[in-house]
Amino acid sequence: MVEQNWDPTQYLRFTDERLRPALDLLAQVPLDAPASVVDLGCGPGNVTAILRQRFPAAQLLGVDGSAAMLEKARAAVPEARFIEGDFATWAPDGPAPDLIYSNAALHWVGGHAALFPRLVSLLEPGGVLAVQMPAMHNAPLRALQYSVAADGPWAEALRGVGSAPPVLEPGDYWDLLRPHVAALDIWETTYLHVLKGEDAVGEWASGSSLRPFLDRLPPEMRPAFRQAYAEAVRPHYPRRADGTTLLPFRRLFLLARA
Repeated sequence: MVEQNWDPTQYLRFTDERLRPALDLLAQVPLDAPASVVDLGCGPGNVTAILRQRFPAAQLLGVDGSAAMLEKARAAVPEARFIEGDFATWAPDGPAPDLIYSNAALHWVGGHAALFPRLVSLLEPGGVLAVQMPAMHNAPLRALQYSVAADGPWAEALRGVGSAPPVLEPGDYWDLLRPHVAALDIWETTYLHVLKGEDAVGEWASGSSLRPFLDRLPPEMRPAFRQAYAEAVRPHYPRRADGTTLLPFRRLFLLARA
């Protein structure tokens, strides 16, 4: 799993845009009253709060690898239980969950060929694994992070640093999971996020995929690196005549029923 120091405030600057895919995934979950729900990669708890509203009687657990995010989550949803854990190795410490819900988290973990069948195996019979992941590894937003990191006075400091690994293609997830589940639904959506501000795409990335690079740099190098990244992405995501910036964002959705 990629190690990074999450900044909940920066991440939540684009709450509405990041929340919409989470709601779209939740709308497709085919469960009425699960007894046990896990928010795997709960972040600051904004989606955990929605899971609480959707399933008020469920025992709700949030799991995340960031202490800063968990502090926000505990304040946001005090009636849920939260633990710090690694997505790749987490396992329930009680009854098998009826729903493992993961929004924009599992792409930070490699080894999906083993991880996804393992998560399905943790479910109660009839339970659901619901996952949404960005599929942006080939987009300029992500690809330019590596090229900018390799070209500049920060190159040595950033040698070997990487962001979230590429996710698999939809058909690969189908082949991985279909033999292990009773039902499987996989789809993709490209959202056209409408962002505001002069450096909108840089601000978006600074709350997520750019963080491993920023965290590795000494503070005095970060402004110049951020500026170089902003200049690199600007031609690919230009500001429109009305001052907005359009960010096409591809996301992969998966619903597997045990």
